[in-house]
Amino acid sequence: MRNVIRFRAAAAAIVLMALSPFQATQAQDVVVFAAASLTNALDEAGQLFERQGGAHTKISYAASSALAKQIESGAPADMFISADLDWMDYLEQHHLIQTATRKNLLGNRLVLVAPAESDAKAVGLLKGGRLAMADPDSVPAGKYGKAALEKLGVWNSVRAAVAPAESVRVALLFVSRRETPLGIVYATDAAADPRVKIVGVFPPDTHPPIIYPAALTADSKNASAARLLEFLGSAAAKPIFEKQGFTVLGP
Repeated sequence: MRNVIRFRAAAAAIVLMALSPFQATQAQDVVVFAAASLTNALDEAGQLFERQGGAHTKISYAASSALAKQIESGAPADMFISADLDWMDYLEQHHLIQTATRKNLLGNRLVLVAPAESDAKAVGLLKGGRLAMADPDSVPAGKYGKAALEKLGVWNSVRAAVAPAESVRVALLFVSRRETPLGIVYATDAAADPRVKIVGVFPPDTHPPIIYPAALTADSKNASAARLLEFLGSAAAKPIFEKQGFTVLGP
């Protein structure tokens, strides 16, 4: 009987030894907090990363402002991708990112959209309706939009008509559902929804450059997160972002 017990114990040890290398190679999921405007492109990039042997990505999309505040409050994220420099600067100033990993990934354009069937062609054709845009006090797309309208000298005439949204994708929904006749979103958002059309493009010199910085969070110890960040800036991911209308930035 003792020999049987010893044999079983030895067999179990062999099984554990055989399993441990496999278990050690199991990549930890990468948790990414990303600007809402990245939804389509980053979902596709994450899937490609996984198909090529990378870890599974769990991506939470929202306004950059909301995500930065969640990270500040201790939310467990491995990576943050903002739609502007300000919120990444905010986390860096509070020592909440790994500064050495920070890089500018993408650029975008700001556009005016209307429902696809609409004949609206300018802000002056609001016709008593609302102008959808992300919250101009905190959300990057809204801040860009306000800056552009101020530069063009029309902010004071439309500010009372602004329908502020919690993110740029919510602003897009306001227009695509015909809840507002016009909205300000990114070009990539407009391209993602066939129910809207672009009726104007804001000149780049009317607002700060639209830049998407990415960085690992200060608390992340996930090696797969570093590999994902490298992948997002690689030649393999570039066509995905360009297909969605983003400008891929250099190192």
